[in-house]
Amino acid sequence: MIELRPSRRRKAIGIGCLCLGPVGLILPILPGFIFVGLGTFILRDQYIWAHRGVGVIDRRWPHLIPGIEAREVKAMAWGDRQIERVRGVFRRR
Repeated sequence: MIELRPSRRRKAIGIGCLCLGPVGLILPILPGFIFVGLGTFILRDQYIWAHRGVGVIDRRWPHLIPGIEAREVKAMAWGDRQIERVRGVFRRR
């Protein structure tokens, strides 16, 4: 059973990465396939098609997913700390 957990922030970041992907495939300075993969991985809890795409990666390279999920948790925690830091600056004034 797929558990979808909607989040506006994750959708915005994931769709942004998916938009950068084709641009990166055309321009030599952006790694397009990385942005497409990252966007799909970020959106895996938002959309069923993204969950299926990550399932293909999990079947092919099962050892990669736990490491990516651990990095994702660290990145989300870092983002939350930065948001609280910025909010703290504005609360002090």
